[in-house]
Amino acid sequence: MTNSRHPDIEIYVKNCSLEAIQDWLKSLSDQMTCNTSKNTIHEFTLTFQGNNVETLVHEKVAGKAWTSVWLKSDQTPWVNDLECARAAAGAMDAQIRCVVSGWEDGDDPDEYWKIENGTEEKIQWRT
Repeated sequence: MTNSRHPDIEIYVKNCSLEAIQDWLKSLSDQMTCNTSKNTIHEFTLTFQGNNVETLVHEKVAGKAWTSVWLKSDQTPWVNDLECARAAAGAMDAQIRCVVSGWEDGDDPDEYWKIENGTEEKIQWRT
């Protein structure tokens, strides 16, 4: 994995409420606006240093325990998914997973980071 900025950020949060995820996102952004919220899909606009970032929070993906948080821009506080996952794991005291690489050709699509209780390990996660 290179240290170049990812074009977007996506993490998976285990067994965490929508409210806890929203509180975490609010605490990081200058502004947070809910655009739509229906069933398990919630769309927000987050503002980081004047940049609007469209964000999708999708509950109950990859099994009922997991929520996807997808920030659809490179204008976030994090260079890559792993940086975001570390921040989320610490703030929400939850297990977080993210893809090991930035989805480059030849990468293993099932290789993920598992971050929990201050530890990080690479795992094979077949969803």
